[in-house]
Order: sequence, then C-alpha cells, then structure tokens
Amino acid sequence: MNAPTELKRSLGLFDSTMIVAGSMIGSGIFIVSADISRMVGGTGWMMLVWLITGLVTIIAALSYGELAGMMPKAGGQYVYLREAYNPLAGFTYGWTLFMVIQTGTIAAVGVAFAKFTSVFIPALGFNNILWSFGSFHIRAAQLFAIFTIVLLTAINLRGVSLGKTIQTVFTSTKLMALFGLIIAGIFVAMKGNTFSLNMQDMWSASTTKADDKGILSILPLAGIGIFTAMGVAMVGSLFSSDAWNNVTFIAGEIKNPQRNIPLALVFGTGIVTLIYILANVAYIGVLPLKGTPIATDVMGHGIQFADADRVGTAAASVIFGNIGVFIMAALIMVSTFGCNNGLILAGARVYYAMSKDGLFFKQAGKLNKNDVPANSLIFQCIWACILCLSGTYSDLLDYIIFAALLFYILTIGGIFILRKKQPDTPRPYKAWGYPILPALYILIAAAICIDLLINKPLYAYPGLIIVLLGIPVYYLQKRTPTTK
Repeated sequence: MNAPTELKRSLGLFDSTMIVAGSMIGSGIFIVSADISRMVGGTGWMMLVWLITGLVTIIAALSYGELAGMMPKAGGQYVYLREAYNPLAGFTYGWTLFMVIQTGTIAAVGVAFAKFTSVFIPALGFNNILWSFGSFHIRAAQLFAIFTIVLLTAINLRGVSLGKTIQTVFTSTKLMALFGLIIAGIFVAMKGNTFSLNMQDMWSASTTKADDKGILSILPLAGIGIFTAMGVAMVGSLFSSDAWNNVTFIAGEIKNPQRNIPLALVFGTGIVTLIYILANVAYIGVLPLKGTPIATDVMGHGIQFADADRVGTAAASVIFGNIGVFIMAALIMVSTFGCNNGLILAGARVYYAMSKDGLFFKQAGKLNKNDVPANSLIFQCIWACILCLSGTYSDLLDYIIFAALLFYILTIGGIFILRKKQPDTPRPYKAWGYPILPALYILIAAAICIDLLINKPLYAYPGLIIVLLGIPVYYLQKRTPTTK
C-alpha cells in the first residue's frame, strides 16, 4: 500500500477550540503571578498586566483569523510569513520555531509537569540530581520530562484522532477544574477580608527582591519605571497565554478551515483570557499580595513569595486545607500533559509544510500509514528532549517569548502587506478593527521587545541571535540538494 501524501481533514470547531485553549493553558497561570507581583508590587498593576496580556492576545487572534481564512493550509504562521514577505521570512520563523519557540515550550512544560508530579513522587523532584559533570547536572525531573515528551510523541504517531481525543479529554478536564477552583476561591474570599486588604493601596507600585537571607529590598516605582517593570513582568503572562496560534499549524486537518479556524482562535483565546483574569481574582481573594520568603506559612509568604512560586498551590491550600496541595498538583499535571499534547501535535505540521517547500529535511515531509508526519514528530521530539537538559523553566521562558513576539509582529504586519499584495484573494473573515487594532498590537509588542532588550539582555539577545542565525542556514540549505 502506498503511503498517504495528503493530510486528512478530521477536526471540527470544538476540536480546534480545544487545541487553542489546551495549548495555551499549561502551568504558567499557576506560577507566574508570583514573579509579576514582585516586579510591579501593587494588586492593581498585577491585574493590569494580566488584562493587557489578554487584550493583546485576543487582538492578535482576531487579526490571525484573516490570514487563516485566506490560507487554510498546514503550516499556518510559516505559510503566512512566506506569502506576505518571502520564503526566507517563512524559513526563519520555522527555524526559530524548531530551535526555540515550539521545542523550548514543549521542554519547559514537560519540566513543569515533572515538578508537580514530584508532589506525589518526591524522587522526581528538580532537586534530585542523578549525575553531575562539573556545573552541568542531570536531574530526575528532566529525565521524567523527556519520558513524557517521548510518550506523547508516540501517541501522536498513531494518528490525529488519538491525539485529538487526548486533547479534548485533558482540556475539558482542566477547564472544568479551573472553573471549580475559581468558584471555590471566590466563595472563600467572600467570607474573609483578604481581598479588601489587597485592594487597599492597590496602585502603589514597587519592585521587591530578597537576598539569600530573605532580607527584602523594595524599590518604589513611578512614571516610566512602572511601564518598564510591566513590560518585563509581561514575559510571564505572555508565555502563559502563548501557543494560541498552534491551531493554524494544523489547518490542513481542520474541516471548513476558513470558518472554523477564525472561530476557534476567538473562542479559545477568549475563554482562556477570562479564566486567567478570574484565577487571579481568586488568588488575591485568598492570599495577601505582599509577603516575605522567611515566613512559615502560605499567608506569610503571600503571592510574592509563594513556595517555589506555586501561587495556585498556595491558594488551593487555603481553600481546601492540606489536601489542596495535592488537588492543585493533580490539576497542573492534567493541564501540562494536555498542553504538551497540543504543542507536539501542532508543531510537527510546520516542519512538514517546510519540507514540502524544500526548506527542511526531506524525510519530514512524509506521512506514515496513520496520515501523520511521523519524521517531523520524531525530529521535534529529539530536540525538545535535548532542551529539557539545557536549563530551568524560567530560562526557557525568557528566551522563548522574545523570539515569539518578533514573529507575531511580522505576521500581523503581513496583513497590511497582503491587503495590497493580494487584494483579490478571498477573505471569508477580515481582521476585526483593521487597521487600528492590528497596528495597536504591533506597537505594544514592539515596545515589550525593546523593553526586554534593555532590561533582560541576557535572554533577549540570545533569542534574537537564534532568529538571525536562520538567515545563513537558509542560504546554506538552499545550496544543499538533499533538502529539495
């Protein structure tokens, strides 16, 4: 029997929406509020960071809907950049996706899954170092993360239907569990005064740091300093809200993609944004924002210094008592496992599309008997596993988001270019609020990138270098006949 050569359209609107929401919700919402609260200090500013993040994410999704309707092909953002600019732009994105954005996110989420599994199996903790080679350590959590990535890749090798089922089950479960946590948190908050105390002086901005002895250093923020701190703080919230565009990667397997992809983008990002805002309302309803690392209980640690930044776990322990730690760990395990399934499923389709254009390994463009790009899945798995050994969650987070923002800017800028370059191409859906909202997104994202280059150069510049390295690699592979 001949191997299949075309992807099959088997995913509906509900499946697509679950991929959007499931790929977005990992472990970030349960962790990064601690770092945000340390950077901006006031409850109002922390909530504003999440609100702005949600708004720019929805604006981007509304804009992407036009591109998805125009080009309902496997590869998504890679295809949009190729058509708006040139093959070099598309390749540079695909290169960065493979080297940093997709595989780095898979690695980070995999390590987060292992960390929360260690609540039940302490031997899998990040502090359990199995082997050391000088300053390089191999930890049990990293090996377990690799195991889960290999497992999910193997599942997706068996066909998109199985991957879809995993995604639907895990995303539905975590959405229901999150809503349950939010409702329980708000119910507990109504009985206490923590929320009202957090609302006092909510716009007092400051950056809080602690030294090795737990002694706090609090630096008040004012004027441009507040906006600078907010830009840096948004790294965490943007990472937590990222990967919504993954549904465009699998456009070749979605039924009626001109309609279903734009709707899935809007529904998925809207649902997740609402959940994130409400989750933070629940956090500040049960936990004080400010705290100290030398406290002996979760209320003393506050949101700022929640143990290992596990704000969700701290909130659950207040809501449910001691068992809350295990409830939250189980929820995050479900969340991260489902998130990585969506990331693994979608990412391989980009390398498949690149291979079809002669811009990636030739073998990556072949489908197996289950109609999935098996070699693309395997290549992605290998590199993500290597990245699991490369750094911590926060290290991966910082260099991922800078590179991702660069390409979001270019892609949304492509809407303006394609309106002139391809005016007659059918557009079943047009970007809502064009040209104001797409331009607003570009301005905000560009400001955050500049902020990161100035204030987090150790992570932003490596991200930029990886992007730029794609240029010589593109011309090198163009001269290599084996890639054609």
